[in-house]
Amino acid sequence: MIRLGVIGTNWITERFLEAAKHIEDLSLTAVYSRTEEKAKEFASKYEVHTIFTNLEEMAASDEIDAVYIASPNSHHCRQAVLFLQNKKHVLCEKPMASNASEVKEMIEAAQQNGVLLMEAMKSTLMPNFESVRSNLGKIGKIRRFTGSFCQYSSRYDAYKQGTVLNAFNPEFSSGSLMDLGIYVLYPLVALFGKPNKVQASGTMLESGVDGQGTILLSYDEMEAVVMFSKITESNQPAEIQGELGSILIKKISGPQAVDIQYRDGTADNVSVKQDMPSMYYEAKEFVELIQQGKTESDINSFSNSLLTMEIMDEARRQIGTVFPADRL
Repeated sequence: MIRLGVIGTNWITERFLEAAKHIEDLSLTAVYSRTEEKAKEFASKYEVHTIFTNLEEMAASDEIDAVYIASPNSHHCRQAVLFLQNKKHVLCEKPMASNASEVKEMIEAAQQNGVLLMEAMKSTLMPNFESVRSNLGKIGKIRRFTGSFCQYSSRYDAYKQGTVLNAFNPEFSSGSLMDLGIYVLYPLVALFGKPNKVQASGTMLESGVDGQGTILLSYDEMEAVVMFSKITESNQPAEIQGELGSILIKKISGPQAVDIQYRDGTADNVSVKQDMPSMYYEAKEFVELIQQGKTESDINSFSNSLLTMEIMDEARRQIGTVFPADRL
């Protein structure tokens, strides 16, 4: 049994735990929050008796084997490294860190201590993403990838009224690229690797983060367009265009359906059954890797996480988004 601690008592942690309850070999045993009251309140929902308000104590505890980190982006590196140095396995919410230098520090800590570090990018571990990968050959030479994740933020109305919450605060390494664009970039990197060139543009908000943006990525024989926004809404599917046809992916952030439309007018639905909550598959991968004694996922690998962050660093440089973490 893998004993899990969680950092973060927000909705995403609740959603993760709801999915993880389907995994027999994973047990929630500890909760961290900055305040004892919030830690107790969250722990009581899950009948957990061990709480922490001190991260150093939690990291040193022999009551947990692994930790799920769902704190603000700017805290990920410091918290992950602390637990990795205490030989705890780490599943860290996306984006893994504020920038590539932090990702490198986290990878180094994992390698030095022989424990697992994995970015919690759920989409690339879902069965429908594997269907995309395994069916790429059906559409011939790949020429273009287009992906969009534009979701009007529930916190944008508050922002327009003058209240800058975490989602629009550069202190927390946030913004539309970090919080939403990564959902399109990571699958692109997982499928096609490193681009030759990155060109980015975006709409900067007065708070200092990007409200929306677009990235054009050039490869040897194909190009990709990635769009992201917290200030507009879109239901546009992702598309991979080949010389023989196109693969359409409904909801790139958590592939729900995969269809091939061939140039000759025929079509093929290659969606596969996904009867578990979307975050179940990342939790399952994390547990199985620990059980196998592995310190890295083949899919959500160190190289994929680092390359994705390097692309985002370059995109932010071009758009003009700077975080406090970049100055350290």
